[in-house]
Amino acid sequence: MIFFSYFYAFQAILTGCSAGGLAMIVHCDDFSARFSHKVSVKCLVDAGFILDVKDISEQRSFRSLYGGVVHLQNVRQVLPKDCLTNKEPTECFFPAELIKSIHTPMFIVNSGYDPAQIRNVIVPASSAPDKSWLSCKDNIRNCNSTQIDVLDGLRTTMADALKVVKDKEDWGFFIDSCFTHCQTVLDVSWNSHNSPRLGNKTIAEVVGDWHRGRTQGVKEVDCKYPCNPTCNSQSPL
Repeated sequence: MIFFSYFYAFQAILTGCSAGGLAMIVHCDDFSARFSHKVSVKCLVDAGFILDVKDISEQRSFRSLYGGVVHLQNVRQVLPKDCLTNKEPTECFFPAELIKSIHTPMFIVNSGYDPAQIRNVIVPASSAPDKSWLSCKDNIRNCNSTQIDVLDGLRTTMADALKVVKDKEDWGFFIDSCFTHCQTVLDVSWNSHNSPRLGNKTIAEVVGDWHRGRTQGVKEVDCKYPCNPTCNSQSPL
C-alpha cells in the first residue's frame, strides 16, 4: 500500500507523458485543489498535447477514437463546463480546448514532429492504404518534400493552438523539432550533452527555471525540421 501525504508540502508537481500527459491535463486543476493555497502547485505535460486535426485522407479518425474513450469512461463529468456549453465532449477532451479553462500553472513539452501523432493522428493505417508513408512514419529522414510539408502543418497547428498560453504568465512551453516522443523520461533528451536545446538550454534547464520560479516560463517553438542540429542525436520512439 502506498501512502501519499501532502499536509506539509511546500511545492507539488503533477506530470505525465503521452496518454498520461493528457490525463494530467484533465486532472491538473483537481490536483491543485487538494493543496493549501500556500503550496506552489504546477503541472508538466510531456508529449500529451494531442491535436484534433484531419489525417491525410481528410478524416478526423483520431477524434472518432477519442469519442469512444469519452463515452466508455464517462469523461464528460471531468471536462470543463465552459467548453461543454459550446462544443461536443470529444472536442473538449483535446488539450487545445482543455488548456483554455485550466488555472494551475502548466509547462508543455512536445515535439512539433511527434512520431506518435504522425503515425496515429496524421497518417493512421486506414488513411494510407498504398503504404507510401511507411518509411516516412518510421523515420522523418525518409520523408520526401511533399510529406515534410504535411508534417510542417502539424507543427504549425500546434504553435497556433498554444497562442492562448502567451498571456498566461506562469505557463511555458518547449516545442522542439526533433522526431521523438516523451522527452522528459530519458536522460539523453532531458539533460545531457546530447539533449535538444532551444535558446541554448535543455528541457531540464527551462523546466527547472520555471518550476523554481526563476522565470515565468519559456514560451518557444522551434524552427521547422531539420533546422535544429541538437536533434541529430535523437532516436525516434
